[in-house]
Amino acid sequence: MSEAVREAPRKQRREIRNIHITELVNYRQPLSAIVSIMHRVSGFLMFALLPFILYLLQESIRSEISFAHFQGIASHPFSKLVILALVWGYMHHFCAGIRHLVMDTHIGLDKGSARKSAIIVLVITWAVVILVALKLFGVF
Repeated sequence: MSEAVREAPRKQRREIRNIHITELVNYRQPLSAIVSIMHRVSGFLMFALLPFILYLLQESIRSEISFAHFQGIASHPFSKLVILALVWGYMHHFCAGIRHLVMDTHIGLDKGSARKSAIIVLVITWAVVILVALKLFGVF
């Protein structure tokens, strides 16, 4: 190897290190990463609450007595919160899934477009969740 190659100035490389669990609070994720993580969380939430959904479906269609039982379960405030969590999970998973499908076609991959699409996903999701919450808790 020649002297010129060995003595050529090297670029200062950025230090990449692993994040310790105690540093997670200080680490700021971009909005598109948060939407992506929430997409996975919403998918898990829908999967984990699937037995509850199937039980409510069974109670609602079996007979008139079981439908009255279903109404009793669904009118409980805790059940309404679980149903609201499911609405959030479904809406977020649906909207973020469409976002990911569009990004799979190599549309909107730059930083600005990814941030805008993440904001759109959050706005649509929370608008629908708030409307359902208002209806669920009897505001209209």
